[in-house]
Amino acid sequence: MASFKKAAVNASNKFRNSFAKKGRRSSKVMSVEIEDEHDADELQAVDALRQALILDELLPEKHDDYHMMHRFLKARKFDIEKTKKMWSDMLQWRKEFGTDTIIEDFDFKEYNEVVKYYPQGYHGVDKEGRPVYIERIGLVDATKLLQVTTMDSYLKYHVKEFEKTFDVKFPACSIAAKKHIDQSTTILDVQGVGLKSFTKAARELITRLQKTDGDNYPETLNRMFIINASSGFRMLWNTIKSFLDPKTTAKINVLGNKFQSKLLEIINESELPDFLGGTCTCADQGGCMLSDKGPWKDPEILKMVQNGKHKCTRKSKTESSGEKTILEEETILSKSTQATDSLDVEAVPDAGKEQSLSSKLPINHIEHLELSPIPENVSLTAFLHNTVNNQRFSGFESASSGTNNNIELKVESSFTTL
Repeated sequence: MASFKKAAVNASNKFRNSFAKKGRRSSKVMSVEIEDEHDADELQAVDALRQALILDELLPEKHDDYHMMHRFLKARKFDIEKTKKMWSDMLQWRKEFGTDTIIEDFDFKEYNEVVKYYPQGYHGVDKEGRPVYIERIGLVDATKLLQVTTMDSYLKYHVKEFEKTFDVKFPACSIAAKKHIDQSTTILDVQGVGLKSFTKAARELITRLQKTDGDNYPETLNRMFIINASSGFRMLWNTIKSFLDPKTTAKINVLGNKFQSKLLEIINESELPDFLGGTCTCADQGGCMLSDKGPWKDPEILKMVQNGKHKCTRKSKTESSGEKTILEEETILSKSTQATDSLDVEAVPDAGKEQSLSSKLPINHIEHLELSPIPENVSLTAFLHNTVNNQRFSGFESASSGTNNNIELKVESSFTTL
């Protein structure tokens, strides 16, 4: 046991000392400078969690990643013991569910039928470079959806897409934005949604999706916009939000039918579908909801993602003004063993102080292949399909028709967004 603890301490020292080393750059690969910020206290917390995980043999190399550990710590308010329990449960779930090989092993043959009854997908990025995820909840037909697929099959598809998001979409967005991206912006269009469509089967499916996301893919939602909300919906939301963590409600904006200007504040019109107030139609690809538009479709960026498994060495510097640390990290694109498919995700300007990190890393490739993925998630219970992770919403009808007033519900909270 003593020798194991010694090994853990040595490994942790390497982790810390790596910040003081200058990375080498390979002349044979393309490099990309990625901005990344880390708060000194948070670096210490991640290091403490890492040591605890190593001691309990809970840190597979695949998941030995700063950002992944940081997301889990945030989800448990930086309580090491609670985070370790969540992490352990996640590893067990991945083993039982077959998550590590689900991209290769699972073929969702009914996809073309499913999208007819559940219009959703990623489309473009916001002004911060985060992927934008859109669901047209009012067009969801839960009854027909479960006639063409099963809950188990859809859950596997959902997890597969989450894995692909972490393997490809987030890394591609990070390369394009030249800064670390592991959150998305979500838009839920609830026009026409009503409680009558929120059937028992739909509630069960949403509950399973939300639990999967909240337990295994925490803290991946940057902000959510619920648009075309009727007065009945808003009344319901006012009730629901009182049961939610302020951290979650601070990320959610509920708007009426005059939402366009608000969306355009955080998403360029060329990245926003025309039915949401933008100029994009993706006419040559069957429409915006089927195009999967984003940096992950760029051949050059995709090549960088597919070829690279990053290794980083960092150099740290403490700012003279105080509590933050600036890190410079260089990474080398080396041969990757993982091929990837299409993904989804996106995000908007951080809510509150959602980035209390402070560091810069030159990265040739982002090792998102080592994070655990799609929606973070602070979910909206039975309402929001995955409020924090995937941020998916389920069909439930609103008590009354749409409103002409644009109402934005923002819950201020004193938490620090990371």
